[in-house]
Parts: sequence; structure tokens; C-alpha cells
Amino acid sequence: MNPSTTCLASTFNVDEKSIAPKAMPVSVLAMAGQKLQDTGNISREDFDDPVSLDEIINGLFLGNLTAATHMETLKNFNITHILTLDSVPLPKHITEASFLTTKFIQIADMPKEDVLHHLDSCVEFISSARITGHNILVHCYFGVSRSSTAVIAYIMKSHNLDYQTAFELVKSKRRFVQPNVGFAAQLKLWRRMGCTIDNHYQKYKIYRLRLAGEQVRKAKILPQSFSNIIKSDPAITQENPEPIVYRCRKCRRVLASKSHVLTHMPKIQISSSTNGTNNVTDNQKQSAKLMEQIPTQARKVSLTATSTSNSNGQLSVMASPERIDVNKSIEHCQNILFVEPIAWMRHIVTNTQGKLNCPKCEQKLGNFSWINGCQCPCGEEVSPAFYLIPSKVELSKAVQNVQTTL
Repeated sequence: MNPSTTCLASTFNVDEKSIAPKAMPVSVLAMAGQKLQDTGNISREDFDDPVSLDEIINGLFLGNLTAATHMETLKNFNITHILTLDSVPLPKHITEASFLTTKFIQIADMPKEDVLHHLDSCVEFISSARITGHNILVHCYFGVSRSSTAVIAYIMKSHNLDYQTAFELVKSKRRFVQPNVGFAAQLKLWRRMGCTIDNHYQKYKIYRLRLAGEQVRKAKILPQSFSNIIKSDPAITQENPEPIVYRCRKCRRVLASKSHVLTHMPKIQISSSTNGTNNVTDNQKQSAKLMEQIPTQARKVSLTATSTSNSNGQLSVMASPERIDVNKSIEHCQNILFVEPIAWMRHIVTNTQGKLNCPKCEQKLGNFSWINGCQCPCGEEVSPAFYLIPSKVELSKAVQNVQTTL
């Protein structure tokens, strides 16, 4: 008998491990002659027992744990590669099988879990299998959230699709796929970065800061794995220093480069526009939307802008045959200067919150908090928060005589 996939028709808006589906009719197809009883309702047991997998595109299968541990199924579908996204690895009789190549990524189905930094390796593993003509099964426990996230990422990159289009393609082949809200947001961020990791993309910087904040919240100290989130001191002599910097207003010690600034839109301005006040124009909204769609290669920060009034910087994008200033009409909040953590900031590695003092003159410049964050006067909440008070610093348009001031 020809093998056929087991399909359980349903939709889910919850995590894999906490499924509480509505009662609905379901048709279960028998696999390899096995007769399964149709009870009329979907329950947790329906996902525990049957072998369930679907072919999304040629040679790429998405399924559950049972499919990945059922040797007969693997052979019937000519599966030679298995990508596992789960809390525990597959049993040894699967991982040590001579005809199988496996990869295990330990991850829980929780919105705050970091799947973003696994997407590149997942896509690479799937690509390596398909490019050599082999069949690959991507699975998690139910085949609903974690594994679908990896498959959607592959479809996004290989077919150059946005998240929603890729999601709908996968869902058309396996009806109950549903990445949790955190994974979906990370997939969208990954797409905005050009389906890769762009360390210079501001929203990625904020994402990493939030990951670090979660770790500090648990351990009360910044883990060594996040040490590279602290940027080097711009006051130390370096080749090709950034021409636009912020200095201590009292002693003029260089504190931050323009690239360290984390800008945000005024929340009050946005809220008032929705209530009828036209503070944010349609052009501004369209520009913000366009900014999210620009590939990594096209995003360029112009540090040589001649404007004397724009202290927040102008983001210019090169597009043939002309330059498009998509951020020209967007006004960022200037109430508080939020920045990335920088090496001169004392005690930020060992303390969860504290003051930021100038390392040269000891003038208080601002505060930091890994866990509580800060609410800007405009209403926007930023967490974690490392901020400088604008009245304590000054903007310098050009770096002159950069000194080593430790």
C-alpha cells in the first residue's frame, strides 16, 4: 500500500504544548494500513499518537515527533535528513541510523525563546539536503510552531517571500501550522534584515538588548555570551572614527557615536494622530513602512549630511537611478537620548540598574536599567534602557583631535 500522510484538520492560535482546540469534525487517514478511529474531536492524544507529516515543497516535509521516530515512515518517504527543533533530541536509534543525517536545535515553544539566531543554520541545513536531491523532514513535537518557523524561514529566503506569503504557502500544505507570536515577530525581523543577521540594523540591536535583559533579570549579571553587546569606547583613538559624536557638555569627553543612538518615534505624537491630530502624515507612515521593506544592502546611514538642524541623523537609501531619503519627513523623539551600552559605562555588567557618570569629570549624564527600563516623556517605554540626558551632552558634527581618555 502506498504511504499517505496523516492530516488533522484544525487551526490553532496557541503554543504547541498548551493546545486547547475547539471541538470539530476531523478526518484521519490511515497510514500503512493502520485503522484509526474517528472520534469527531481533536484532543492532545490525536497529536501524540498518529504519524503526521506533509510535503510542503518537493523533498521538504513538515511533521511531528512521531513521524521522526517512526523508522518505517522515514523509509517509505525516503527521508535522509531530519531537522529537530525540540526540548530533547531524538532517540539514538534514529540519530545513529546509517542512512540518516540529523541536526538538533534545543528550543522551547515559548514566544520569548530566541529562534532568530537559529534561522540561518536551519535554512543552511535544509538547503544542503535539497540541493543534493535528498528528502528532509523538519519536525518539533506537534509540527505546529517551532518546525513550521524553520520551514517558513526557508521558504522566505529561497523564494524571496515576505512572512505572510510564506506562511500562507506552508499553511496551504499543512493546515494547522502556526508559529507562536514571538517566532512570527522574529521571522518578520529576519526578513527586514534581508533574511540574515544584520548587526547594524537598529531593531536587531533592540532585540538583542531585550534578550540580554531577560538573562540579566534571571542571573542578576550580564552573561559572558552577551559581552559583545557592549560597544567599544568611541573616545579611544581609532582609525576612521565616526564624524558625528556626542560629548560631555562639561568636559567635552566623547561619549557616544551617532551609530550608538537608538531612536524612537514619539508615542504621544502617534497617539494624537490616531485621535484626529495630523502630527504624523500619511507620507510619514508610508516612509516608515518603506523603511521596513528595504533590503540590507540598500540601507545606508549618511554620516556626512550637511543639514545643521537634524541632530538625530538622516537615514539615506541608495536606489538606482536616484537617492531616496525615506526618513526625511520622520521626526524622532529628542526628549531622551537612548544609546547602546558602551564600554565606559561603569557597573553595567554586574548591576541591574544604576547611574551613568562621565568617566572623566564624573558629571552625572543619565541612568541605565536592564530590567525596569525607562518611560520617555513622550510616553514611549524603552527596556532595557541606557540613556543620556540631552542637557548634559552636546552634539559634535566633526571629530577633531580624538583623544584616548580612559
